[in-house]
Amino acid sequence: MTWTAERIEELVSLWDAGHSASIIGKKLGISKNAVVGKAHRLKLPARPSPIRKSTNTAPRRRAAIFAKPLMEAAAPLPLTEAEIPAQTMTHAELRPTARTKAAGGGQQSCAWPIGDPAKPDFHFCGRPSKEDGPYCEFHARRAYHQVDKKRR
Repeated sequence: MTWTAERIEELVSLWDAGHSASIIGKKLGISKNAVVGKAHRLKLPARPSPIRKSTNTAPRRRAAIFAKPLMEAAAPLPLTEAEIPAQTMTHAELRPTARTKAAGGGQQSCAWPIGDPAKPDFHFCGRPSKEDGPYCEFHARRAYHQVDKKRR
């Protein structure tokens, strides 16, 4: 598309009349962005933003969910994996049971991998998993945690 003198004249007159860039573009058969770009290059007066700023200058408060603790207080869990009682399982032993399949659930035992998969001593945690996930309580807390706002 070339900008002829007539098209530029029509653009300027429609711009001065206060038409939006999309309406001008439809009348000229071009895109809204082409109109905005040409208006900028012609140094036509800028339009006010259609997005209105709020008169309320107080910062918004985040939802109350952030004020609540992430998990309810429960019995303290072991601090390290070494403190967890050993109940290791291989991948074949980790299969879901018929009860969990019928209920639409996943694993009945914790599927947290331990060790290097390429080595023969690789295994899974094997402790009883929570009803709503594939991991035991300890590994669920390690897997599903939120990062502080400051650390993000």
